[in-house]
Amino acid sequence: MIIRPARREDLPSIQAVLKAARGIMRSSGNLHQWTDEYPSETVVLQDIVSGVGYVVLYEGLVAGYFAMLPSPDPTYARIDGGEWLDDKLPYHVIHRIGSLPEVHGVFAAIMDYAFSVDRNIRIDTHRDNRIMQHLLDRHGFSYCGIIYLLSGDERLAYQRLTRQKCIDNQ
Repeated sequence: MIIRPARREDLPSIQAVLKAARGIMRSSGNLHQWTDEYPSETVVLQDIVSGVGYVVLYEGLVAGYFAMLPSPDPTYARIDGGEWLDDKLPYHVIHRIGSLPEVHGVFAAIMDYAFSVDRNIRIDTHRDNRIMQHLLDRHGFSYCGIIYLLSGDERLAYQRLTRQKCIDNQ
């Protein structure tokens, strides 16, 4: 798998990936996350323009999408029912992960990429997103508490902090 910055011309493929991801959520009982066609084309285009949107290519086709934003994330300033593993180091946040159901290993590829950029990664997910919770646990993330989106909706917050320095930060 290859990860590269998303481009405007990737928008139709990205939207197909995100539609498939919404379908996976609904079929697994996660009925309340990514409603109203979120993430919309406007949100994804803003990711692309801001340089934080990425595609995962498998056999030349867009099989996954995610946004990776540098800290600080304002919704991570407050955490209830726990605490971050480290609240002093800079971090990156992964948002809007989606993949095609027939392509396996996309999440692992995203995590490999993320930890090549930063050793401190945070991510949040909906309480009903059991698939994402399982993936986060399997990839060494620790549950840290509850954060709140700008809308006020709660999300389960996770962090993984590795000891290894990244190539770019040595």
